[in-house]
Amino acid sequence: MKEEVILEITDLKKNYGSKSVLNGVSLQVKKGEIIGYIGPNGAGKSTTVKIILGIEDKYFGEIKIFGQDISDGNIEYKKKIGYVPEIAEVYDNLTGQEYLTFIGELYGLDLDLADYKAKSLMELFGIGEVYYSRIASYSKGMRQKLLIISSLLHNPELLFFDEPINGLDANSVMIFKEIMTQLSEQGKTIFYSSHIMDVVEKISSRIILLHDGKIAADGTFEELKRQNTKGSLEQIFNQLTGFNEHKELGAKFVSVVREM
Repeated sequence: MKEEVILEITDLKKNYGSKSVLNGVSLQVKKGEIIGYIGPNGAGKSTTVKIILGIEDKYFGEIKIFGQDISDGNIEYKKKIGYVPEIAEVYDNLTGQEYLTFIGELYGLDLDLADYKAKSLMELFGIGEVYYSRIASYSKGMRQKLLIISSLLHNPELLFFDEPINGLDANSVMIFKEIMTQLSEQGKTIFYSSHIMDVVEKISSRIILLHDGKIAADGTFEELKRQNTKGSLEQIFNQLTGFNEHKELGAKFVSVVREM
């Protein structure tokens, strides 16, 4: 049985003025995959995701989601997508209940169902006590949990997470990793972007490394280990991106700090 392709990108290119950000990215993502989408700052990771979500336009190439070319103007596909951006603005004057039920209704959920699911998910994530509190009073970790819940409330088929565990404590990170694993097992497809290499290494069924707007590596962690001389994903990342100055720069940094 042929595996279902959820996302297909062909020769994606994007420029900001004279600056080229994406230089011919092509990939296929199949149902149930957890894609670790990594790369240095400025490699084009967030730009790729923003184009897929319709936040950025004026690109070259073709993008199909659920078999539909996203350039045809039909945005129905977005109902089946969940997204946690690296930096997100939430309505501080709303309570958790108001914010999540608002998001749920935007995605077509009945108000009572949205309220039930939102309250249940906040309780399971350990923040049920602030469900009726204004978001302005939330800690960074609480806000991040709220964003994760809002991305999952409508049971999407395709998820995009950009640094989703920022601000989460160790126990919450463990819960989040388990959530992702079980969602994948149920056929949900996940695009996961992070600079925390050990998490990407452990949760991803496939890792795509973007460098200078091109795919520099694509495979499972075991495949990447066989193709490169280094052991950990962090070491492979440094090898493929040509970065080997961390010790020297760290020593110079500490030297300046110690100057009196």
